[in-house]
Amino acid sequence: MKYSRLIPLAAISSLAFLACEEGSSIGSSIVSDQVEIVIDSAFTVTGHSVPVESVVSRSEYQLLGSIDAKGYGYLATDFASGFMPSNKLTTGHGMGPENVDSIRLAMVMRKGDMVGDSVIPLGLEVFRLTKPLPSSGLTSGSSVDTYYDPSAPIASTVYNATVVGLPDSIAADYTYSSSTTDEARVVYVKLPKQLGQEFYRKYLSTDGPALFNDPDAFQQWFPGLYVKNSYGSGRIMRFENSAVYLYLSYKGTTDAGNDTTYRFIDSFLAITPEVVLNNHISQTLSPEIKTLASQEPIAVGPIGYDTEIQLPIKKIVESYRRQAGNNNVINNLTFHVPASAIANDYEIDPPANILLVKKDKRTEFFKENKLTDNATSFYATYNSTTKMYSFTNMRQFVIDAIEKDDEGTLTDADGEYVLTPINLVTETVSDGYYSTTEIVIAITPYIDTPAMVKFDLSNIHLYLTFSKQTMH
Repeated sequence: MKYSRLIPLAAISSLAFLACEEGSSIGSSIVSDQVEIVIDSAFTVTGHSVPVESVVSRSEYQLLGSIDAKGYGYLATDFASGFMPSNKLTTGHGMGPENVDSIRLAMVMRKGDMVGDSVIPLGLEVFRLTKPLPSSGLTSGSSVDTYYDPSAPIASTVYNATVVGLPDSIAADYTYSSSTTDEARVVYVKLPKQLGQEFYRKYLSTDGPALFNDPDAFQQWFPGLYVKNSYGSGRIMRFENSAVYLYLSYKGTTDAGNDTTYRFIDSFLAITPEVVLNNHISQTLSPEIKTLASQEPIAVGPIGYDTEIQLPIKKIVESYRRQAGNNNVINNLTFHVPASAIANDYEIDPPANILLVKKDKRTEFFKENKLTDNATSFYATYNSTTKMYSFTNMRQFVIDAIEKDDEGTLTDADGEYVLTPINLVTETVSDGYYSTTEIVIAITPYIDTPAMVKFDLSNIHLYLTFSKQTMH
């Protein structure tokens, strides 16, 4: 379908079609010319589901748990990671390794960042890594079997994702909230006291402070931890922050001369973007989702399916050339994709964000930690009201296609794209005293709680908009 409307040229000062010298006879009559805004939507997009067996496991999140969901399938996740050390621990007062009371791993999940039953008890085990994880090449399917001793867990616990039923004094230790964060659930794992003493003894040694101040050297000395499921199913949690706390104390006296015990808590290890984190994911998709994928374009995360689509790139260029004339400006190309949830019994929703990336650049995009360029890669956020992903700035895609057509090198392959779930890493920056802006600083593969969506390509809205001048 094509829409158009006429606008006086003088009303569109931003459309500089002609550069006229002062005194030109053209300039004297330009206000009588008109600009026509043309919107062409007579395009068809085709596509199909393609299996995704693994993704680059680079992520800021740690996933743990397992589910077996009707309409989705079985998914189990665990993680191995190095830790960034603090370069300063509490010392003095004659304290030594004997003053270590305990050591705990704390894994923080923001409220709602899970799929499944929050109450059901699950079991986990913690293992010490025997060597550092590789700095590259890890995927969601990479095994950590050669990086730990499965016969030697250092800790275990039973956990859930709720504090319902706990006394307030205890529940407060398992949640946190402030004016800037939502309430969160904290899963604590008590690690061996001997491990805490080992850390403290090392820090107090001659080379200790230098070691804790050198993350690479520290990884060689302490490669990290592996946290895995030990039993149970029914929930997957997404932790956004995992840290290790050391608890110290010593006996002393107050200023009044009374005996007392002084206690300290040091958060001295944390999973940060600088360390290697590997989320290991095992999945068996349900027969229902496999059947649907053979019939409809879908996306399933964290692994499962992407959708490959064919954008009608030649027809877009043909439409432009047929209608635009010699004096024109390409305004935009917008692509709106209707999308809906897929029935399941775990309330698994569509992914919040989708990447549209040229098929032959998908691997490169994630491997090289790229951001979208609005030429060969774009992202869109799911609108649960309109049930649609909208890519609203694809102008450069059209410009590049026209240039390739001018050169005689445009092919259908230039319109081969992939729709794949992603996570956005954002940062809030100040615009001044009273306003802030959230910017995207990284785009990662969808290492997150389960998500799936069905695309309705038969009802897409692909709008090419350009302005052309009619000379009189």
